[in-house]
Amino acid sequence: MTQKHIVPQHYEISRRDRNHLNGHRSFVVWFTGLSGSGKSTLANLVEKYLLESEVHTYLLDGDNVRHGLCSDLDFSSEGRTENIRRIGEVANLMVDAGLVVLTAFVSPFREDRERVRRTVGSENYVEVFVDCPVEECEKRDVKGLYKKAREGVIKDFTGISSPFEPPVSPDVHVHTDKEPIEESLKKIKAVIAQKLEIVA
Repeated sequence: MTQKHIVPQHYEISRRDRNHLNGHRSFVVWFTGLSGSGKSTLANLVEKYLLESEVHTYLLDGDNVRHGLCSDLDFSSEGRTENIRRIGEVANLMVDAGLVVLTAFVSPFREDRERVRRTVGSENYVEVFVDCPVEECEKRDVKGLYKKAREGVIKDFTGISSPFEPPVSPDVHVHTDKEPIEESLKKIKAVIAQKLEIVA
């Protein structure tokens, strides 16, 4: 079946209805950065903060998604691009469902992140660049991935044998090697607060 034979179904309940029911807007907070930079840690803390504020959320994390939805994909450039494309589509559905979606993915390529922005809409996309030098990430190496990459066990590893293209103008730019985690959280919360207006 080709795309021209697919006709979208229109529903009576809209995203606006769900936002009104929840009492807040829905959007995506996209955390990007090297492995070990602190994306998942920050995303978890932000979700906890939002939960305490009675905001409806869901957190999509790279490793968890790779075990299910994207378990058939490798870590080649093509595999990574398809991984992020799928996540973008899932995030878009969740935004339509009325959730604030937090995502923690290396997502190394700018074009892939821009595709997600286009999918969900710029007004529904908050990009958080979790900036940390590869040297510091490698020191942390919480999952032992850098060691495996250096040994050649892992191919195409971002920061070692595959490039990371940093955001040009992220909505939030935090430096987890220079600032306390509380300072990073403060920056992220400030931007989210502006986005998280109550729906009348």
